[in-house]
Amino acid sequence: MGDGHTAAAADVRWLNVEEQGVWRAFLTANTLLMAHIDEDAKRFDLNASEYAILVLLSEAEGQELRMAHLADALCHSRSRVTHTVQRMEHKGLVVRIASGDDRRGVIARLTDAGQARLTEAAPDHVALVRRHLFDLVSPEDLAVFGRVLNAISDDLAEGHPESDLR
Repeated sequence: MGDGHTAAAADVRWLNVEEQGVWRAFLTANTLLMAHIDEDAKRFDLNASEYAILVLLSEAEGQELRMAHLADALCHSRSRVTHTVQRMEHKGLVVRIASGDDRRGVIARLTDAGQARLTEAAPDHVALVRRHLFDLVSPEDLAVFGRVLNAISDDLAEGHPESDLR
């Protein structure tokens, strides 16, 4: 098991039929939703990670964030975010600048072109998420769904080596 725990097969609390169904439904729904989001983003010369970076930068003070903060917020490795931001820089969507506080730190800043791309892509993205997630869930189930997802995130982020995730 990936979390540092080992268990003999006899000691495992195997999933029952209902739990297996829920687990597989979660995996399928997540995979399909993310594939649809990624495919939709391609129409705007983006992928899902690039879109998420544009959103995070647009919401940040000064429309800029340290690269390490972007990696934590996306739950991606720093090297993966560096490669993604490099691609985005070549597209003119962001610029990277040295941190004034810490010479080793690098900041990603949203450009006017990046803001324009986000403004163009956001309505379709939100419509897709609403159609394939929020419109399918009652307000009561949505509240429960949110609590469940937050409990999972909190549990997984606790003690995570790069954790400033929550």
